[in-house]
Amino acid sequence: MNTEIIVFIIYLIFMLGIGVFFFLRSKDGGEKTYFLGGRQMGPWVSALSAGASDMSAWVLMGLPASIYAAGIGQAWIAIGLAIGYAVSWTVQAPRLRRFTIVAGDSITIPQYLTNRFLSKSKALQLICAVIFLVAYTIYAASSIKACGTLFNTVIGMDATAAMYLAAVIIIGYTFLGGFSAVCWTDFFQGLLMLAALLIAPLFALALINGGQAAGTSAPLPESYWNLFANWKDVVSGLGWGLGYFGMPHIIVRFMSVRSDKDLRKSAKIGIIWNVLIVFFSVAAGCIGHLFLGDIADSSTVFIQMVRAIFPALISGVLLSAILAAAMSTADSQLLASASAFASDVYKPVIRQNKASDKEMLWAGRFVVLAIAVIAVLIASNPNSGTIMGLVENAWGVFGAAFGPAILLSLFWKRFTFEGAVAGIVVGAVVDIGWLAFLSSTGIYEIIPGFFIGLLAAVVVSKCSKAPSAEVEALFEEAAAFKG
Repeated sequence: MNTEIIVFIIYLIFMLGIGVFFFLRSKDGGEKTYFLGGRQMGPWVSALSAGASDMSAWVLMGLPASIYAAGIGQAWIAIGLAIGYAVSWTVQAPRLRRFTIVAGDSITIPQYLTNRFLSKSKALQLICAVIFLVAYTIYAASSIKACGTLFNTVIGMDATAAMYLAAVIIIGYTFLGGFSAVCWTDFFQGLLMLAALLIAPLFALALINGGQAAGTSAPLPESYWNLFANWKDVVSGLGWGLGYFGMPHIIVRFMSVRSDKDLRKSAKIGIIWNVLIVFFSVAAGCIGHLFLGDIADSSTVFIQMVRAIFPALISGVLLSAILAAAMSTADSQLLASASAFASDVYKPVIRQNKASDKEMLWAGRFVVLAIAVIAVLIASNPNSGTIMGLVENAWGVFGAAFGPAILLSLFWKRFTFEGAVAGIVVGAVVDIGWLAFLSSTGIYEIIPGFFIGLLAAVVVSKCSKAPSAEVEALFEEAAAFKG
């Protein structure tokens, strides 16, 4: 236990050190540097930080827990995510990077959507910012909750105290270093997550084959190995892939890449990383059940498997991957929320475009602090739900609200500002309404939210006035842009 604690402390100090480094390096930079890294991210950092910001602690705790408890049918979540991620990188990413540069060098998704239509209205930015703040607070709560579970399970630390400790570290390097610190910490954390998910299940499988596992004779639930046991699991699992098209903290990485050439490299790296991560996350749940047998808390299957196999030094390093997963997502969510508030609410609405770069940076930093505090309060509430449940709710809102609008803005010249507003609002309302009143159907709320939001965006665009010649010219310029 003492060895694991020392490893955790060293890891946390390293993360903070990255934040301090980028704070000292870029303290004279403006909002574009703080919120988007000056569009200077290389392919490896962009790819792994996008992946790590996507795969929060649920990939080491939530998804293995679902597989452990319900069987291989839950693997459709992994399949849906792998397909959606690949399509997002190859189809959406190149155009989004070009369009955000041409559309006023936009640094946030709400800013891009407003500039894309050459609109002076702040309605869309305000609506987006509200959804960002609410959904990201819930999403960040899932990551912080995972940190509490980890410290409580491994070293017996009070879960609430552990959540506050994790929040302080995450706030520290995000507050100081901004986007560059977040991307570089995510880069290292992405490598650690992949190593942990590769090593632990393979070692456990070797021990099972050697007859050295507690759970080898434990009976498995009926249909545990049936991938097609429930058609609702298939549909809902594939629906998870829709979330990538509207996930701001992931697709903002597309905007930060240096060039189209680097973007193509990033796509290859990112897709391979994602496929390996989700495959071995599923493997961790299945093999964990075979190795451990029945355990009281399925969310700790990865933790218990690692601690049963490896000595303290190695288990401390591998369990740090859970910290990595939690922090790599929480930091990205906090920064995306901060950028949305500072760039889309504080500067244009509250300060009427009179805020200086320094003032913008501090406005964003205080939003990071505020959201983190609220997220800790949610996570520490025993009635807040499971890690996987919190992620599922936030993921659904983002995908349903922003996915259709962003895709249509990139590929349909006839798309209008009114259609974007309608698609975002309807997508979010349907998603939340389905969760509140129709969740008993067993269909993941992102599916009706996404497609009804898409329909609303198309219908309203067709019924509203066609885009001006200037807006159409901007679309054609962005589509032809190279760089």
